[in-house]
Amino acid sequence: MGWTADEFYGQNSQFLNALDDRDQAFTVEIPGDVRVWTRKPKVRKNHGKDELGRPKKSLRLKASQKPPSAVRKLARHSPAFHEQAPQRYRIRESHKGVEVWQTRWINCWRQTHDGCIVSNQCTLIVARNVLTDEVKYFLSNRVPGRDGWTLRMILRIAFGRWPIEDCFREAKEELGLDHFECRSWHGIHRHLFMVILSQLFCAITRQELSPCEDVESGELLTTEQVRRAVSVVVASITLPPRARHHAFEAESNRQAWYARRNASAAKSHRKKRRAELARLEINPDKIKSLHHNKTQ
Repeated sequence: MGWTADEFYGQNSQFLNALDDRDQAFTVEIPGDVRVWTRKPKVRKNHGKDELGRPKKSLRLKASQKPPSAVRKLARHSPAFHEQAPQRYRIRESHKGVEVWQTRWINCWRQTHDGCIVSNQCTLIVARNVLTDEVKYFLSNRVPGRDGWTLRMILRIAFGRWPIEDCFREAKEELGLDHFECRSWHGIHRHLFMVILSQLFCAITRQELSPCEDVESGELLTTEQVRRAVSVVVASITLPPRARHHAFEAESNRQAWYARRNASAAKSHRKKRRAELARLEINPDKIKSLHHNKTQ
């Protein structure tokens, strides 16, 4: 549907220009000091000569045009943001409960570093977590209401990095993605391939054997549990049958205890999260969702 990226790429104008040139949709997170225009600035042709004295035409902003503004300042002071009612969305359902963010958006134009100077019309989105007050800024080259795009579609791309970040977390914490001592580029690639294959094996096994996908049931099988079970099997291959059975039983009991603990913790966290939202008069079941929503 579209590209997404963190702030490092979001502030890279050349990267965004390349996506625009290829007509690729993107919604990227940007730092608060990135500058944009809320009204498309006017440009003029600058007639000059190059180093060889040949006529050269280039574009320049007209002297009467205002400079672009930082998105952080726009979010705080721009009437375009404060005059519109925020839209609340259920972003995702984590083990700790539902996450609700409220969003405002305006049309804008970003400054480019190519011959055009000014980009095509973009969408600036300011999203705030209603419980933690965390603020994120997103920039998209797609506009709600144009070419079939909606704000929900753009937000779905904007917040689509969480599953990817979870994969990297699993790979680092459970499969040793960051545990390597390589002296060559090929060595790093081999290590990366082995970790990815291991993660794929654990993920497929988890999907095939997990009795339930709800953490509150106490039957959710995680990738971490699969990794631990495989480690016990490999470590017990050379053991006598009785010792091997004892190792398997001990690991099974350990995983059952962790599953019950995770289920209890998830119930507590979700109950607390809903109580916090209720104090703000927010019913997460009655607001929009980035994904499936029965109320709409």
